Amino acid sequence: MDHLRVFPDAAAVCRAAAEEFVRAASEAIGARGRFAAALSGGSTPRGLYALLADDGEPFRGRVDWSRVHFFWGDERCVPSDHPESNYRMARETMLEKFSPPPENVHRIPTELLDPEKIAGSYERDLRRFFKPAAGEPPRFDLILLGMGPDGHTASLFPRTEALGARGRLVAANWVEKLRAHRVTLTLPVINNARRALFLVAGGDKAKALDAVLRGPRRPEDLPAQAVRPVDGELWWFADRAASPAF
Repeated sequence: MDHLRVFPDAAAVCRAAAEEFVRAASEAIGARGRFAAALSGGSTPRGLYALLADDGEPFRGRVDWSRVHFFWGDERCVPSDHPESNYRMARETMLEKFSPPPENVHRIPTELLDPEKIAGSYERDLRRFFKPAAGEPPRFDLILLGMGPDGHTASLFPRTEALGARGRLVAANWVEKLRAHRVTLTLPVINNARRALFLVAGGDKAKALDAVLRGPRRPEDLPAQAVRPVDGELWWFADRAASPAF
């Protein structure tokens, strides 16, 4: 079931997401001794990460960061210090503020250059960490997701090959309209999360959000519709600009 919460603006979305992140972390650490989260890129997550890292806000001190493991839902095939790197954004806005143990930061290894090698290496990292049973995907405690105006999420773009990937945890996905490869978690991994949380802000997302939540099922055209956790929660946190019809 989809759960939608609408907030006045993007700043309110970030504050609510920070509260959800802290709650999910506390629950996971209490139950399993660690919290595994997959981060997203984009401007709204940037605001979330800044809140989590800010000593003046009520979030940072409520998490045992030594027990948090950071993964990424997708990445551009650029160096880790590139301005478009999702890793770089999270590092600059959050990670370097409290310096988690290096072994807790599971970066997608874009320095391998070849998209298939990058995806294969990251999949091996997931398998080493989660140790899933044969044929089963890993189980993240929280996966943060965004959505583009075209309905894409992570780097699962409309009518791209990775949408159909079922035997892989991580895929190198060629996106024709970008003329570039992206590396992304696959749907079986996303849909095995305990919590999947979409952060959506801005009027340019309104048409897609309405189509995803209220339109006919067209996941090939609207990949965000394909996010359906099999045994977990699915939440949408949206600002008023992105959700005027709700």
